[in-house]
Formats: sequence, structure tokens, C-alpha cells
Amino acid sequence: MTPQEIFEYKMRWAPGIPVSIHSDHHVQAKDWCRKNIGRHQWSMETYTDVYEHTFRFEHLQHADKFKEHFGIE
Repeated sequence: MTPQEIFEYKMRWAPGIPVSIHSDHHVQAKDWCRKNIGRHQWSMETYTDVYEHTFRFEHLQHADKFKEHFGIE
């Protein structure tokens, strides 16, 4: 997929399933997403709260696996 196609695809499923994570873990979280799901199936918003980033997922099972990996309830 081209960057334009990825953007358009994400706009179809936005806003998706949000999962918040501490900003200290954003590099590990992005690495996990890149290794485990397609680039068109997740997005990251930075500093959605104090020391917090929000990842958004197209599918609930991806959000659940992400939460499980990072110990998020």
C-alpha cells in the first residue's frame, strides 16, 4: 500500500479502538505494532494526556493483544 492508500484506509475505520500507554513506552509500543500487525491497522496519537500516548486499532483482537503484552487493563 502507498502512504496515501494507508491514510485513506485508516480514515474508513477511524476512530478505532483506543488504548492509552505511558509516553515512556512509545518506542517499544510502536515496535510491537510494526512486528505484529499491518501498518494500515493501527495509528498513534502523541500526548493525548500528560505523559500519555494513545494507540488506535482497527480490530479489537489487536487492541487486546497489545494490552496483554504491555500489562494494560
